[in-house]
Amino acid sequence: MVDWIGWLATALFASSYCFRQPVPLRRMQGLAALVWGVYGILIHSRPVVVANVIVAGAAIWSSFVRGAPSAPQGGSNQD
Repeated sequence: MVDWIGWLATALFASSYCFRQPVPLRRMQGLAALVWGVYGILIHSRPVVVANVIVAGAAIWSSFVRGAPSAPQGGSNQD
């Protein structure tokens, strides 16, 4: 059962590379890191837990801070 949680985390992280937009990509990576953290708890590995809590926090935080809509790049739309 525990191994399946690790495989789920792997699948979530790998699937994040299918996203083209940075916000969904970061959020999926954050979710995957949280699942990796759960896996680390279940296998009693502090380094896995700590590393993935940090990664999850950074990914989710940056998806809100850097993910705010901004003006389109590439000049103006004046006709």
